[in-house]
Amino acid sequence: MPGELQTAVVGATGYVGLELARLLKRHPRLGVPLLLARESKGNFPTDLADMFPALSGNGGYALEPFSWARLHERGVQLLFLSTPHPVSRTLVPEAIARGLRVIDLSGAWRLKQERQRALYGLSDDHHELTQRSVYGLPELNRENIRDAALVANPGCYPTSIILALAPLLRRGLLDRGRGIVCDSKSGVSGAGKEPTSRTHFVSVANNFSAYAVFAHRHTGEMLEQLNLAPHELIFTPHLLPIPRGILSTIYVHLQQSTSPAELESCFRQFYSDSPWVRIFATPQLPEIQFSLNSNYCDIGFALAQDRQRLVLVSCIDNLLKGAAGQAVQSMNVMYGWEEETGLN
Repeated sequence: MPGELQTAVVGATGYVGLELARLLKRHPRLGVPLLLARESKGNFPTDLADMFPALSGNGGYALEPFSWARLHERGVQLLFLSTPHPVSRTLVPEAIARGLRVIDLSGAWRLKQERQRALYGLSDDHHELTQRSVYGLPELNRENIRDAALVANPGCYPTSIILALAPLLRRGLLDRGRGIVCDSKSGVSGAGKEPTSRTHFVSVANNFSAYAVFAHRHTGEMLEQLNLAPHELIFTPHLLPIPRGILSTIYVHLQQSTSPAELESCFRQFYSDSPWVRIFATPQLPEIQFSLNSNYCDIGFALAQDRQRLVLVSCIDNLLKGAAGQAVQSMNVMYGWEEETGLN
């Protein structure tokens, strides 16, 4: 159909790539997305349904090897990268030079500070492009995303935590000196498709474990986006024995006695124009099952009797609002469409 935006996904064979393929194919403003894989092991599959049989019977998800020539032939205007950080760091400069707009779902372009990028093993090359990249959290950066050539899609843990904390921090309600503790739990798909000893069924089933304590790479995103100093935030991720979903429990202290109604009003005002954030009225709290398979971030809270100790609960689907759904939401913002388009 004339006027349809042409998109492509590099890295379509991973869990996030699969979700992107599903979302882009049914999006009413897009042509058929070009699905690409960086490399093949053995026989190269010609259809994504060969790897994910659940896609069978849906009109086909043709899969091709990556090439710049193929992107040009198909008239691709927007490129989604669901690739490892070093691969994205290599592909993005050439894509931008070729006039493409890019939404990158790796951590390659999220961080401005060199000491934070070092956690990903990223060098300080492409400094100008790094500074031009826009952190793709529409609820906070909507205006900058609209005109961006490069959108760096946020990590899944930071999405759940930043959205819960931003309204309170920007209103100056939190006592930062007493620290912020973020206790997050994620399903196994957050670790990616490649199996490891930690994500093996035997390790995950009937188990619950903390990992990367004081060393998780997503911490840098939270510090940068929330303008926090390292000593003001503690983040501990945990692995849940479920396929997908994130629940973050965040412990904070308020500057002064505040009522539940004032807190709820703060959240509702801040997200009044954000269709993908749902605020739960106290005492109801979000649960993973409520946001599962959706692009919602659900936020609720419980306030202690002293009205100064506050617990926030934030839930997302790590593959949707934490990855592919958020990328499509940013695309909608970039092209002036309603943020819900193709995501309901």
